[in-house]
Amino acid sequence: MFKGSHTALITPFDGKSIDQKSFRSLIDFQISEGIHGLVPVGTTGESPTLSHEEHKLAVEVCVEETAKRVPVIAGTGSNNTDEAIDLTMHAEKAGADGALVVTPYYNKPTQHGLYSHFEAISKATTLPIIIYNIPGRSIVDMNTKTMRDLFKIKNIVGVKDATSDIPRVYETKTTIGEDFNQLTGDDATTLAFMIYGGHGSISVTSNIAPKLCSEFMKYCLDQNFAKASEINDKLMPLHHALFVESSPAPVKYAASKLGLCKDDIRLPLTSISDETKQLVDKAMKHASLI
Repeated sequence: MFKGSHTALITPFDGKSIDQKSFRSLIDFQISEGIHGLVPVGTTGESPTLSHEEHKLAVEVCVEETAKRVPVIAGTGSNNTDEAIDLTMHAEKAGADGALVVTPYYNKPTQHGLYSHFEAISKATTLPIIIYNIPGRSIVDMNTKTMRDLFKIKNIVGVKDATSDIPRVYETKTTIGEDFNQLTGDDATTLAFMIYGGHGSISVTSNIAPKLCSEFMKYCLDQNFAKASEINDKLMPLHHALFVESSPAPVKYAASKLGLCKDDIRLPLTSISDETKQLVDKAMKHASLI
């Protein structure tokens, strides 16, 4: 089971190419600050605008640089089942510890279609698979019954829940069981998610605040929610500011402020406005990051 704070890594760019040097430095920074795991080439890693070759390269670099110091859960999802299978098989060959597979976007499959998609991917790999349920981006919402049926498949082990529906954590726990790995994908509601029985997070904020996020999660896992709440108060303005415009544009700006990488982002996303920069700066100061 994956527990704790896992970073949904940004993908640093240098012009039209992946900035491998900055990517490796970012990975080392994350691990040195106590993060519990890394998730390359999810949505935060701009997977929609990476070529297949770049996607696979990012996974390979992350696995190599991490060198088993923390788990690597590679983003391998697609709305094309064959493509998702190919990316997942590559992640396993590269040495990843798990695969994060998003529900197919745009196609709008039924619950039966969702089940069949994940079943097909599971048959092609031995990697533990985390379902990424994010209806705000993919339109479809996998229900707990479908997750319960998928959990009967040996290597489908849990969900990254980005619904912001906190009561669903309890519903999922009681419907499927406590062994079903529940990770939140919504930084702003992580405290409530953990109180309701979650196991951890896949975080955008931890790109720039890995120490605070990992300490926060340690307190949550220790059931010390008073201490966790103190850290959450430091982080909450940042959780908000990093989503004022489409992610990962705000967090890439924040990372550039810390010297972690350039503020390069690919179209159709664009760099954030001056107003949003001011919000991010204020939030970073509140968290004592700058």
